[in-house]
Amino acid sequence: MADKIKNSYKFSKSFYDDALTQGKWWSKLYFKLLWGGVDDNAITGRLLSWISDDFAGRLLDVPVGTAVFTVGKYSRMKHADITCLDYSSDMLELAEHRFQQAGVTNAKTMQGDVGALPFADATFDIVVCMNGLHVFPDKDKAYAEILRTLKPGGELLACFYIAGEQKVSDWLARTVMTWMGWFTPPFDTVASLKKRLLPYYDLLEFQVMGAMVSFRARKK
Repeated sequence: MADKIKNSYKFSKSFYDDALTQGKWWSKLYFKLLWGGVDDNAITGRLLSWISDDFAGRLLDVPVGTAVFTVGKYSRMKHADITCLDYSSDMLELAEHRFQQAGVTNAKTMQGDVGALPFADATFDIVVCMNGLHVFPDKDKAYAEILRTLKPGGELLACFYIAGEQKVSDWLARTVMTWMGWFTPPFDTVASLKKRLLPYYDLLEFQVMGAMVSFRARKK
């Protein structure tokens, strides 16, 4: 499963940014069908707005992808200590290039597995997880590792595909996206997601738009 995911993102690296930012006609169709027509740019922009530009703590971005949504924000966060982790070396290569082009010097990239984060307990003040939790093969380990490495009072900011909201999206997620290796079941519904979060986090923000959920959760 891990190799399938790695190969799928290697295959898609040439059109990954266009797919996410709706830069082409086909990517607009992709968002209409898979995400229920929501604007990922608006959702990720809202999520990143929850972080102050003068934030001076430690932040983990997993998976960083190509940093297409975050490079602008990170270029303004001059005092933050940012770690960007991804399983795909191809995604990391594109992210590193983007950071270099933008002059972002306080964001270090590293290859790794969210299910076995190479960090001590209570390392990070913020974990950003955009478009990742529907991909991770072992979601229980992913949530456990994010929780472990967050400081008490630290925040998890996330957005991803949520099942049970759009029939077409659910069908595409189960078939096409899973077959391609871009998504990995099982997928959370709103109810199962809240069951995961509420014992360990206070939900400060929680919104479902189309087939995408976004939230801001503070570790208890």
